[in-house]
Amino acid sequence: MKLNRRNLNIALASATLSSMLPGLVLAQDKKAPVLGFAQVGAESEWRTANTESIKSAAKASGVDLKFSDAQQKQENQIKAIRSYIAQKVDVIGFSPVVETGWDTVLMEAKAAGIPVVLTDRSVSVKDDSLYVTFMGSDFVEEGRKAGRWLVEKEKDNKGPVNIVELQGTVGSAPAIDRKKGFEEIIKSDPKFKIIRSQTGDFTRAKGKEVMEAFLKAEGKNINVLYAHNDDMAIGAIQAIEEAGMKPAQDIIIISVDGVKGAFEAMMAGKLNVTVECSPLLGPQLMSAVADIKAGKPLPKRILTKEGIFPMEVAKAEFPNRKY
Repeated sequence: MKLNRRNLNIALASATLSSMLPGLVLAQDKKAPVLGFAQVGAESEWRTANTESIKSAAKASGVDLKFSDAQQKQENQIKAIRSYIAQKVDVIGFSPVVETGWDTVLMEAKAAGIPVVLTDRSVSVKDDSLYVTFMGSDFVEEGRKAGRWLVEKEKDNKGPVNIVELQGTVGSAPAIDRKKGFEEIIKSDPKFKIIRSQTGDFTRAKGKEVMEAFLKAEGKNINVLYAHNDDMAIGAIQAIEEAGMKPAQDIIIISVDGVKGAFEAMMAGKLNVTVECSPLLGPQLMSAVADIKAGKPLPKRILTKEGIFPMEVAKAEFPNRKY
């Protein structure tokens, strides 16, 4: 049969399409993995840096990131996770506001066949198969580091050492564990005593408010402030100064995170030491997403390496800080 021009064009188009199909199928197979991430909020310098790390790492690695801010409310995180389940994302990641109350929503994710990655904070669930891995810091060890530094600093002090504690969000993993680790170390010497302990909710404003109450109740009876994060410590420093006292001199100040604001406070002679807790988890998270998508096994616990920085090294270390 003789082909006319129209039939010839159709034949050529069909041949071209056929040659493209394998590439099209391959492109579909390699579509970007979709990660739904439910963040705690934006309560501190640390959390802001953590969010930026996740967003920039997703962009750099080609992960399609769906991001939500829970504003420090568990119900908002649960709602976001259920939204990600409904959207059929490839992986769900989140940093839980508190440790408990996750079993139901995580069972829903498991039933939907969506793997879950925990970052920064862990959960307390009956079935640990409800999440693939937990990546982040050892909060108990952070508390121990803070305690060891204090014990060493006060080793020649024979008198009582009265400590006030600014705890993180009630029920959160870092608040529970940083308290546990710190107390584990200081209990070795009865001269160390926590005389006041209250949540500052990881925020600068609340840290200042609670420290004001501590100073009103205890005054010059306070020898040490142990804050579960730098933002609360910085708020407390303001309260100490407003009370006519010298932070880091009249009251020893220990905090956790290692944000730039803490280094600035140390360089100003207002903070004695900060224990590092790195928020730069974005690259690790995107690597985990890629491994999950490729069917590779992951360890149940992925730890970050961190140090401790007293004020004496703050000036030299400050240029190295990325958050």
